[in-house]
Amino acid sequence: MPNYIRTHRPGAQLFFTVRLANRNGDLFVREIERLRHATRMTRTRYPFEINEIVVLPAVIHTIWTLPPDDSDFSTRWRMLKSQFSRGLPTPAHRDPVTIRRGEKGIWQRRFWEHHLKDTDDYEAHRQMILKAPVQAGLVRRPQDWAYTSVHRAIRRGEYDPQTPVGLSYAPSPTKAYNPTAPMRGKPRLTRHPLPNENSAVTESKSL
Repeated sequence: MPNYIRTHRPGAQLFFTVRLANRNGDLFVREIERLRHATRMTRTRYPFEINEIVVLPAVIHTIWTLPPDDSDFSTRWRMLKSQFSRGLPTPAHRDPVTIRRGEKGIWQRRFWEHHLKDTDDYEAHRQMILKAPVQAGLVRRPQDWAYTSVHRAIRRGEYDPQTPVGLSYAPSPTKAYNPTAPMRGKPRLTRHPLPNENSAVTESKSL
């Protein structure tokens, strides 16, 4: 198996997907306060900005901005995972590799990261994060899911809560990225089927 070499750029904006080892689990939402605490502890020790985030039962999608003089996102995720796992019981069923490595087996070992290269790339991943609960079939509207930064985006006027839930952003060709520049033109929208209405989840607490 070839070795995966991660790219590290100081001050980068990155999209991440991290998962539970048990893809059918719901530990992230059952232990949301533990996750919040782990995130606060990590950001205190190793500062970074959370631009957007959604916490699903077994998956987290998020965009981070690292400090201008820092590129070490791996250490941040290592600490966050460790802080979250501390005090939780070891899962009953762990694979032999996890046992051999002495790992608790709560998180999937690897995570996906993507360096955002331009405005369209950023916006495409941002829209994916905001609409992930709908695409997962958990709710009919992004704002009906509690554990997402869409509530902050709505308060700031950065997301229209009346946006049709079946629309998702599709990026146009790559161009030079300036995160402070205003968006030009209109994004292309693609229609997707809606989830079953009976799958709606109502939570009162925001992430």
